[in-house]
Amino acid sequence: MKKGFTTCAECQEYPCERYSRRGWGADQWSQTAVQNLERIKGTGMKDWLKEQRKRRLLLENLLTNYNEGRSMSFYCLAVALMPSGLIDKAISELKEKLAINQIDNSDIKAKATTLRGIIQGLAREAGIELKLRKKGG
Repeated sequence: MKKGFTTCAECQEYPCERYSRRGWGADQWSQTAVQNLERIKGTGMKDWLKEQRKRRLLLENLLTNYNEGRSMSFYCLAVALMPSGLIDKAISELKEKLAINQIDNSDIKAKATTLRGIIQGLAREAGIELKLRKKGG
């Protein structure tokens, strides 16, 4: 960066004309980038990095314990776009279903399917679209 900042959020001119010309916030990925910059500006880089570490640990948990081999992209998208508290809530809801034997704990496919459904429902309630956009489509 020209001014020596790590992110635009550190600049007194943020959001500037150059930033606005790039069309930030027009799609779900740049909306997430804008939210991240706003969060950094509001709480500071240290707290934002702490939050990102939590996201990484959540993703590792999802991939290790609830991935039947077909959910990786969905989990990555969910962790990138949703507040970490909603992912925690989804995991808690699944654990409740497991505790009352509504789902067989040894059935990884059933756990993954149920968890994806819970995450999708929470995302919908929060107005978050969890859909991968394919180029050209």
